[in-house]
Amino acid sequence: MISIEILHPGGPEVLVPTIRPIPTPNSEEVLIKIHAAGVNGPDVLQRRGLYNPPSGASDIPGLEIAGEIIEVGNSVTRFKRGDLVCALITGGGYAEYAVANQNVTLLLPKGLSMIEAAALPETFMTVWLNLFQRGKFQGGETLLIHGGASGIGTTATMLAKVFGASKIITTVSSKEHQAASLRLGANHAINYLQEDFVEKVEEFTDGKGVDVILDIIAGDYVARNYKAAAVDGRILQVSVLKGAAKELDLWPMLIKRLTHIGSTLRSRSSEEKAAIIGELERNVWPFIEKGRIKPNIFRTFSLQDASKAHELIDSGIHIGKIVLTTCAHVID
Repeated sequence: MISIEILHPGGPEVLVPTIRPIPTPNSEEVLIKIHAAGVNGPDVLQRRGLYNPPSGASDIPGLEIAGEIIEVGNSVTRFKRGDLVCALITGGGYAEYAVANQNVTLLLPKGLSMIEAAALPETFMTVWLNLFQRGKFQGGETLLIHGGASGIGTTATMLAKVFGASKIITTVSSKEHQAASLRLGANHAINYLQEDFVEKVEEFTDGKGVDVILDIIAGDYVARNYKAAAVDGRILQVSVLKGAAKELDLWPMLIKRLTHIGSTLRSRSSEEKAAIIGELERNVWPFIEKGRIKPNIFRTFSLQDASKAHELIDSGIHIGKIVLTTCAHVID
């Protein structure tokens, strides 16, 4: 099969097509002929040498896929050959075939194309895990989302909207991103290149700060998040695109009784991921099937052009998800 490997840590150019053996599913896995695969922040970090795959996982990047099951393991009971599915995997998505544990595989949600379904597992599960399970976000609360135009940001905005956020504030980097974020449901979209998000949050919340902050940035944002948070606020750290917080005064954290939570999804067991999927199917899928929520697809690339997809995600100009396609005729 054709797959994309990382020659060595570096820029998009280190992603090159290669030939690998088609993987063989174990007793609990299914083999999926991939039609589309999502491109995500963790893929970028892995490409840069900052996020190694878990033990036993494929070194091929790619964590979410959609396609057709062509082989099932001896103990698989939930699926059969020919089923159209999407899945969250620990690696191997940038390829023509991949294996997935049956617990983290689900039938193609009604109303979604293969391309849309491939943009679903990683971001929706990450947002649900952090914002709703660990962050205990509830309707009526205020929310600040950094990277409002990213896959995580657009997903969090849509989910917070349908679950009754009283006010959604996002940070973005352009007028185009502002317009897109507002269109998806944000009440305010702050251009962080032109305005101080701490000052604007204070203005938009009448000085109270926000109840919950979802952050993919880190770096100097950590200390600023403490300033922007309300008393008893929760800060949910899902990525560290700007690296470590080099100077951090913890006094605001103590005074405001803040909770700062961090987590990753990739290293969790298939049973833990299955529990997240179960909650999504019960709580979010009805909104998808009614057309109220849909992954925001910015652009697609062929599998062989994975480096171009990474050039685009590195540029930061995208709004929503970037997806790789592996078939000449992807099922819509």
